[in-house]
Amino acid sequence: MASMEESFPRGGIQRKPTEGKTPKPKFERDNLFEVHHEEQSQKRKRSQRDQGKQKKFKADNRAAAKDSVVNIEPLTIEALCEGMLLLGCVKEVSDYELVVSLPNGLSGFVPVTQICDAYSKMLSKEVAQGELLEDLNSLSDLYSPGTLVRCIVTSVEKSADGRRSIKLSVDPKKVNKGLSASALTSGMLLSGFVSSVEDHGYLIDIGVSGTHAFLPRQKAQNYMKAVKRGLDLKIGQNLNCIIVEVKNEGRMVRLSVDRSEVAASLATERQNWTLSNLLPGLVVKARVQKVAPLGIKVSFLSSFTGIVDFMHMNPEKSISYSPDQVMKACILSIHPTSKVVRLTLRQAFLHPGGSPNQLANDRMGAVVEESMVKAFYKQFGAIFELDDGTLAFARLKHLPKTRKSFKPGAFKAGCKHKCRIIDYSLMDEMCIVSLKHQIIEARFLQYQDIHTGDVVQGKVFSLKPIGMQVKVTDGIKGLVPSMHLADVTLKQPEKKYSIGHEVRCRVLECNPAGRKLILTLKKSLVQSKLPVLSTYEDAKPGLITHGFVVCAREFGCIVKFYNDVKGLVPRNELSSEPVSCPDKVFHEGQVVKVMVLKCEPQQERLLLSFRLSSKPTPEDKKECPPKKKQEVKYQIGEMVDVKVLKKKDKGLEVSILEDEGSVMAFIPTVHLSDFVATCKLLWHCLQEGDVLPRVMCLSDKGEHIILSRKSAVISAVQEEQVVRSFSEIQPGMLLTGYVRNVMPFGVFVEFPFGVTGLAPKVSMSDKFVTDTKDHFVVGQTVIAKVMSIDEEKQRVLLNLKVSECSSDDSAAESFALLNQYFKEMKEIRNLLRRRERSVCLSELIPGKELQLVVQDVKEDGSALFSGSCVTGLTVTATRYHLGDKNIVPGEKTEALILHVDALTSKVYVSLRDELLKQRAKQVCSNSQHYAIVQHIAEDFAIVSLLETGQLAAIPIASHFNDTFRFDSEKLKVGQKISATLRVVKVNDHGVLLAVQGPAKKNVFVRVRNESETALEEVLAAVKHSLSPGDIVTGTVKSVKPTHVTVAIDDKLTGSVHASRILDEVPIGSFPTYTLKAGQKVTARVIGGRDVNTYRYLPITHPHFTQSIPELSIRPSEVEGKVTAMLDLKEDSTLKKLGLYNVGQTVTCFVKKYNILKNWLEVEVAPDIRGRVPLMLLSLNTKVLKHPEKSFKNGQAISATVTGTDVTETKLCLSLTGIQSLEQGTITVGMVTKVTPHVGLTIALPGGKTGKVSIFHLNDTYKENPLGDFKVGKIIRCYILSNENGKIQLSLRQSRLNSKSNTKVEDVEITSVKDVKKGQLVRGYVKSVTPSGVLFGLSTSLLGRILFQNVSPYFVQKHSLYEKYLPQGKLLTAKVLGVNGKHIDLSVLPEDTGMPGVLPESLGLPRYGAEEEKREADDKEKRKELKLETKQRRGNSESEQEVKRKKRKICPADENDSGIEVYYREEEDDDQEEEAAKKQSKIRKPGEAPRLQVSMGFTWDEDMNAMDIPMLNQKEESSESEEEEDPQSKQKKKTKKEKELEKQKKEKELCKLEAALMDPSRQPQSADDFDRLVLSSPDSSILWLQYMAFHLQATEIEKARAVAERALKTICFREEQEKLNVWVALLNLENMYGTEETLMKVFERAVQYNEPLKAFQHLCDIYANSEKYKQAEDLYHTMLKRFRQEKSVWLKYASFLLKQRQTEATHRLLERALKALPTKEHVDVISRFAQLEFRFGDPEHAKALFESTLSSYPKRTDIWSIYMDIMIKHGSQKEIRDIFERVIHLSLAPKKMKFFFKRYLDYEKKFGTTESVLAVKRAALEYVETKSSLADT
Repeated sequence: MASMEESFPRGGIQRKPTEGKTPKPKFERDNLFEVHHEEQSQKRKRSQRDQGKQKKFKADNRAAAKDSVVNIEPLTIEALCEGMLLLGCVKEVSDYELVVSLPNGLSGFVPVTQICDAYSKMLSKEVAQGELLEDLNSLSDLYSPGTLVRCIVTSVEKSADGRRSIKLSVDPKKVNKGLSASALTSGMLLSGFVSSVEDHGYLIDIGVSGTHAFLPRQKAQNYMKAVKRGLDLKIGQNLNCIIVEVKNEGRMVRLSVDRSEVAASLATERQNWTLSNLLPGLVVKARVQKVAPLGIKVSFLSSFTGIVDFMHMNPEKSISYSPDQVMKACILSIHPTSKVVRLTLRQAFLHPGGSPNQLANDRMGAVVEESMVKAFYKQFGAIFELDDGTLAFARLKHLPKTRKSFKPGAFKAGCKHKCRIIDYSLMDEMCIVSLKHQIIEARFLQYQDIHTGDVVQGKVFSLKPIGMQVKVTDGIKGLVPSMHLADVTLKQPEKKYSIGHEVRCRVLECNPAGRKLILTLKKSLVQSKLPVLSTYEDAKPGLITHGFVVCAREFGCIVKFYNDVKGLVPRNELSSEPVSCPDKVFHEGQVVKVMVLKCEPQQERLLLSFRLSSKPTPEDKKECPPKKKQEVKYQIGEMVDVKVLKKKDKGLEVSILEDEGSVMAFIPTVHLSDFVATCKLLWHCLQEGDVLPRVMCLSDKGEHIILSRKSAVISAVQEEQVVRSFSEIQPGMLLTGYVRNVMPFGVFVEFPFGVTGLAPKVSMSDKFVTDTKDHFVVGQTVIAKVMSIDEEKQRVLLNLKVSECSSDDSAAESFALLNQYFKEMKEIRNLLRRRERSVCLSELIPGKELQLVVQDVKEDGSALFSGSCVTGLTVTATRYHLGDKNIVPGEKTEALILHVDALTSKVYVSLRDELLKQRAKQVCSNSQHYAIVQHIAEDFAIVSLLETGQLAAIPIASHFNDTFRFDSEKLKVGQKISATLRVVKVNDHGVLLAVQGPAKKNVFVRVRNESETALEEVLAAVKHSLSPGDIVTGTVKSVKPTHVTVAIDDKLTGSVHASRILDEVPIGSFPTYTLKAGQKVTARVIGGRDVNTYRYLPITHPHFTQSIPELSIRPSEVEGKVTAMLDLKEDSTLKKLGLYNVGQTVTCFVKKYNILKNWLEVEVAPDIRGRVPLMLLSLNTKVLKHPEKSFKNGQAISATVTGTDVTETKLCLSLTGIQSLEQGTITVGMVTKVTPHVGLTIALPGGKTGKVSIFHLNDTYKENPLGDFKVGKIIRCYILSNENGKIQLSLRQSRLNSKSNTKVEDVEITSVKDVKKGQLVRGYVKSVTPSGVLFGLSTSLLGRILFQNVSPYFVQKHSLYEKYLPQGKLLTAKVLGVNGKHIDLSVLPEDTGMPGVLPESLGLPRYGAEEEKREADDKEKRKELKLETKQRRGNSESEQEVKRKKRKICPADENDSGIEVYYREEEDDDQEEEAAKKQSKIRKPGEAPRLQVSMGFTWDEDMNAMDIPMLNQKEESSESEEEEDPQSKQKKKTKKEKELEKQKKEKELCKLEAALMDPSRQPQSADDFDRLVLSSPDSSILWLQYMAFHLQATEIEKARAVAERALKTICFREEQEKLNVWVALLNLENMYGTEETLMKVFERAVQYNEPLKAFQHLCDIYANSEKYKQAEDLYHTMLKRFRQEKSVWLKYASFLLKQRQTEATHRLLERALKALPTKEHVDVISRFAQLEFRFGDPEHAKALFESTLSSYPKRTDIWSIYMDIMIKHGSQKEIRDIFERVIHLSLAPKKMKFFFKRYLDYEKKFGTTESVLAVKRAALEYVETKSSLADT
C-alpha cells in the first residue's frame, strides 16, 4: 500500500494532522497582510511529508468547520522560506546579478554564481587566469528582461534598516532537487541549462544526479531561428525543455526545446508528479473547488489542491468562476514544508515559454490624476483601474496620502484617487501604485528622473575609501568620489561628514541602465551658474564653464566636465604668463573656469583655455593670482570693509581688510554714492589709508573685484529685490540698477548679478527727450520697470518713466532721497573733521551766522567776503541775498550761511534781514508752510519758512529717475512755494527737512498725445479682472524658497506664498520645492501685491486690478473653504499683527539669516514677516555657532510669538518657546564681557544679562579659569537665581547635566554651614591684607589665612606674599575653625599635603614656636598624634607622614609605589575604600595610581593597624630642632638644658617600648616583618604583607625574594597558604614582570599545586587585568586538559558572557555536552542557563530551561531553579504560567506540597486575594483527586 501511496499521493482538503503531532504555531501573524498564514494548506498537505503514515486520520469536527472557511491571501515576504520554489520573471540584468520579479509584487536577485555549475566553473577559471575567456558570455547576453525562470529561495536576509532581500538561485541542482532519475518520464517540462556544446547537439544540465540529458541540434533549430536569430546556444543559457525519450531507467534522457511543443505541454497524472518534485511553471488542468472573496481554491492532477489569490485570477473572468469549473492554470510556487501550492490563471502564463506583458517606458513614474477603485482588501490593499484601462495594485501602506489620513471608507469600488506608478510587477502584470502625497510630489523616483547637472539633496549613507555614498531617495543612491568631497582634497572626510548628514550635491554622471549615479560636493561646481557641459556637441567655441582638473602634466592640463566629457588645456593656454611646471601650479580635483577654443564631437576632442580674456593687459596679469583666490571667496552681495590704497581717475583702488589687505578691489567713482554730486565730493575727500566700512561686492568680472557703496543697490540685494539670472525676470518687475551707458537711442541699465536691459528713448522720461545725455549720466542710480523680455535674444526692455517707476506716495520717496543725501553729507563732514586743515569747512553749516568783511562787489551785484573763520574759502552772496543793503569793500557785516560746497570750497551766504532775524517758533511735523526759495544746489534747494525765517531743505528730484526739467519747471530763487515739514529738529545739517507741497505734482505729469501709448501698453501687462475667490489655472514659472511664481496667461503672473501650498506643512519641509517649473496648478485668488512696492494689498484697495494676484493652491482653499482667505479691509500691518497673541505657535518659512543683525528673517504669511533673534534660535550651542548652516531658505519651522518689533511691522518670534529664565532652568547665552578674577557677563535670550562667578565655571577649579572664554562664545548656562532683575548663572557640568556621572572635584559652597573643621577646600586668593590672606571659597564666602598658617617660614616683607600669592591664584587650604561667619584656614604643607606656598630656596627662617605647639597637641590628644614631615640636613630620606585616626588614610611615603591593598574578608572594607578615595583626591602631582589587589589573597592584614599612630625610630625632639638650627649649635648648653634633654630622651624611650609591646602595632621595617614571620612562619597573610611592604617602596626584586622565602618556609601540609603565596607571586609577575617571567612562575605553580586551581587563578588574574586575549588562550588550553571538569566549562562560559560573546557561549554549550558524561548534562544546561540570565540573553536562557524541562519534567531541582530565576527576572504572567504547569505535573505528593506552598507564598507576596484563593482551590482539587484515586 505504501508503494501505491508513493505513486498516487492523496490530495483533498479533508486532510487532518496526523496523530501525535501538534499543529505548528502561527508564526506568520506579524506579516504585512496579517492573516492566519496557510493554515488550511498546512493541514491539507501535512500527510504528504510522511508518506508512511498516510492512513492515520483522526476525524475532528472543529478542524472541518475551520477548513470550510477559505482564507486565501497574497504571498508575502514573511511567508517565504529557504527552499521555496517560485516562478519568476527577469526584470533587470546587470553584470553580477539578475533582478527577478516574483508573484504578488515581490522581487529577488540571483547572484552570478547561482546560474549553473558549468557557468560557475568558467567564472572561476576566468578569475584564476586573470583574463577574459571567449566562451564566457555575460549575463546580459544570456538573459533578457521578460524571461520566465524557475527559482528557489536560498535565503531571506534582513538589512540594518529593516528591509529584507530575497536571495534566489536558478541552479537546476537546487531547483530540480526533488526529481530522481527514476521519476523522469517523457512529456515532463523541466528547466535546463546548456553545460557544453557538442558536434551534434548540446549537453543540458537538468540537475538530476546520475542523468545525462542531451539536446540534438535538429531539435534546437527552430528555437534558435526564432529566438537567437540562428546563433548558437551558449553555456549557462536557460532553456525550457521537454523530455522526448527516457533510456536506461532515466540515466539517459533526450530533450526538445521546440517552441510549439513547449507551449502545448501540459502536466498530467501520467507524468508521476508528486508534491516533493512538483515544479513551478507547470501548466495543469485545474478544477474550481471553492470561490472566496480573496481568491479561489482549486484541485489539480486529481489529488492535489492549490490556491489562486485575487491578483492571479484572469481579470476578464474574475466574476464568472463557479465550483467544478475546469480551466488551465500555471503553478507559481510550492512551499517546502506546508506544501501549499499557488497557481495563476493569467493568460500569459498558460503557455510555457511565453513572457508576461511589459510596461511602456513612459508610464513608469507617471502620475494618474483619476484612478478608479476596482476592489479593496482591508488587510492587503486595493486594486485600481488606471486611465488606460489597465489594472494596478496599491499596498496597504501606500494608500494613505499622509501618515494619519487613512480612511477605509474612501476606497469603496468606484471611488477615484490620484496616484503615481512606482513599479511594475511582471509576474502579476500589474502596475504598483502609491497614493502617498510625498511620493506623488517627489522630484526623483527612479534613476531615469535624474539628469546630469541637477542639484540634489541627499543624506550621507556610508563612507568608503573610494568615496562617500549618498542616499538621494529610498531607491536612489549615488557615489561622491573622494576627489569630489570638497573643493580641496580631504584627508579625513569622516571629520567633515557623518552618517545621516544632509548634503547638497550636483549630478556629474547618471547611468539609469547601470543604476549608477556619480555626484560632486565641490562647492564651486554645485553653486556654479555657468552652463553645464555634458556632451561634446554642447561645447561651442567661446563657451565659458566650470570644470575640474583630472591630470596636470608638462604638456598641459586635462579638464573633465559632466558625463565624462574631457578636454585638453595646452601649456600655452594655461596662463597669460608661461607656466614651466603645470603639475606644481594645478592640482588634481581643482575647480577651474575654462573657455572652449575648439571641439570635434565625432572624435571626442576638445581644446580649452584658462585665458578667459582675449587680450590681457600687463595690469590684468598682475591682478591674476589674487583673482583665483577671490573667485571662491567673495559672493555678489557680500559686505566688506576696505582700505583706500590709491586714487585713480575713474575710482579708488582698495584692499579688503578681511584678508589683511592681500585681496585687491576697485570702487568706480560713480559707485561711491547714489548721488552723482556726492560721488565726486567723496572721491575728492578720501585719501590713501582711509577706511570705508560696509561696501558691497558687485561683480568679479574682469581681473579684480568691483565694489559699490550705492545704498539703494545694497538694500535691494539684501532685501532680495533682485534678479540673479535672466530666467527670473518677469514683466512688471521694479528693479534697482545703475546706468551702464547712454546712447542716442536709449539708456543701458545694469543690475546686480550682471543682468542688463535697455530703456529706449521713448520710455526714458515722461517728458519729451531731445538728447538722452540731458537726462541721465553713466553710473547714476535708477529704478527701472521691466516692460518686456525676448527670451531668444536674451534682451530686456525697460521703462524709466517716473510715472511708471514711482509708488503712489511720491512725497515719501522724495523725502527718502533727501534723508539719504544728508546722511551721506554727515559722513563726509566727519571725514573732513578728521583732517586738521579742513576743520573750518566741517564746522560751517547752513543757518550759522558769521562775522565777515566785504572784499569785493562784482558788476552783476554779487559780493565776495573774507574772514578769520573762512580762511582759504570763497564766500559769496548773490545780489538777491544782499537784500537792499548797499555795501562797500572793507565793511564789516553779519551773514547767514545758506550752503557750503566742499568740492569747490565755496560758501554761499545771505545778508537778508528776514533770515538774519529768525523768529524761533515751534513747528509741527507734517505741517504745511509757505516758503521762499533761497538757494538751489544740485540735489536740493534751501528754502526759508515765510512765518519764521527758519531754513529748510527740500529735494529737487522726487525720484531717482526724476533728473530733467524744462526751464519753466525749474525752481527760482525768491519763488514762493508750499512745503510740508518732515524733520522739525535742526540736526547736524543745520536745516529742517521738508518736501514740496501738492503744487509740485505737475512737475512731471503732462497731457499725452494719441501717438504716445506706452503707458497703456505697460499697464495692460498687469491689468486684470480677477477678484478674490476666483479660481485660476496656471503654469509654475519659477520656484523661489518662499514663493512660487505662476504664469496665469501670457502676460499675467501670480504669486503663491509658501504658506499657501499645503494644508498641513510638515515642520522641516520645503513646501515650494514640492512644485516644479512647468507644472500645471489650479489656484484661488486670495489677494494682490502692489507691482511697485510689492506690498500686500487688501481687496478693497483701488489699485487691486493693477496688482500681482496673490494665489493659494491649498487643497482646502481651492475646494471652496474660503474662510482662510486674507480679506482684511485695511492695509494696516499693526492690525494684522494684532491677530497674533504672545505664546501662539505659528508655522513660518525661512527667508534668510541676517549675519549683520544676528537674526533669522522669516515669513509667516504673504503679508506677515517676522524675526527670530540669535539667542532664541536653539538651545543647541552647535546650531547657534553657525546658524546660517542650520536654517535653509524656504524651510518650514515652528515658532512661538513673543511680540512685535520696535517699528511694529514685524513679529518677534522664538524657536525655543518663551524663555522663563526661572531658577533651575537651563538656557543658552553669549559671553559679552570677561572680568579677570571675577567671572563672565552673559547675554541671555529676551535681552537679559546674567553673571557667572569664577566658582561656577567648572566642577574642577583651574589655575586660569577664564582662559577658555572669549567674547562672543556661545555657551549653555544653568540659572542659579533670578532676583530683582539680577541673574546668577552656573556653567558647572553637574548643574547642566544632572545625569552626568563625572566626579565633582570642587563642590559648591553656598554658606558657612557647608564648611566643616578639618575639611580640605580649594579656592582663589582674593587679596593680601596686613592681617593675612583673604581667600575666596565661593561667590559670597571669604576665608582668612593668618600669615603663620600661610608658610612655616617667617617673612618680614609682605611684598613676598603678594609676589607668590597673586590675586586669582588657585590653592588648597584646610579649615582650622569656623567662628560665626569667620573661617580660619591654613595652607601649610603638613595640613594640606600640598607643596609649600613659599619655596624653600628663599632660605627664610622658620617659626620657632611651632614645635612646642605641636607637642602640646600630642599630650592632649595621644590618639590624634601629628608628626610633621621634615627634611633633615644630610638625610635625604623622607619620614612617613601620619594622618588622623578619624580619616583612616593609608600610610603614604613620598617614594610610595601607589600600591594599596585591602581584604575581602574585612568588614571595614567600605571605610577603607572611602579612605583610599580621599587619599587619591589629595594625591601629589606626578604620583603613580594605586594598585588594588583583591584576589582571594591580600597584600596586607587587618587595616585597623592604620587606626593607631605610626612611630618612627627617629622621633622628633628638641635635639633635632637644634641640629637644624646652625646658630643654636654654636652655643654651649647650660646645665638646665642638659637635664631637660635627658628627661625628654627618657620619655621617648618609654613611648617606644610601650608602642613595641602593643600587639596591634603595624610593622614599620624589614626587621619588624622578619620578627613576625619567625613567630608565625605558616601565615600567608604575614608573608603577603611583607611583599606589599617592599612593593610600596617599589623594590620588586626584594618582594620576589620574600615570596620565594615564603614558599620554602611554609609547611608542605599547608596547601592553601602556599597557594595564596603562589597567586600573589603570579599577580606580582603579571603587574611588574614580563610574559616570560610570568610563564616560568606559572609552570612552577602548576607543578607544586593542584593544576586546575593554578590555571583558574591565572585566568582570573588575566581577566581582572583586562588581558582578555591571554585569558581566552589559557581557557582553550584548560578545555583540552580538563575537558571532563564541569567547573572549567562553566568558568569559561561566565568569562565569554561577561565579554558579551553570546554566540560563542551557545557553541561552547554544545561542545560541553559532547565532552561531559550524560549524567552531568542536565546540571550543565541548568548552570549555563543561569549564567545566561545573569550576563547574557534571558530569552535564550528561558529556551534552555524549557527544552530541559520538556525532556526531564520530573527534575524538581531544575523547576526550583527556574522559578527562582524567573521570580527575579521574569514578568508575573510568565511566573504564574510556570507555577500552573508545575502544579499539574504528576509528582510525588511531598514534592507537589512543596510547589503548592511556593505558589501560595508567591501569590501572598505579589498577588491579590482572588489569586491566593485560586491557588488554595487548586491545592484542594489536587488533594481530592489523590484521595479519590486512593479510594478506588
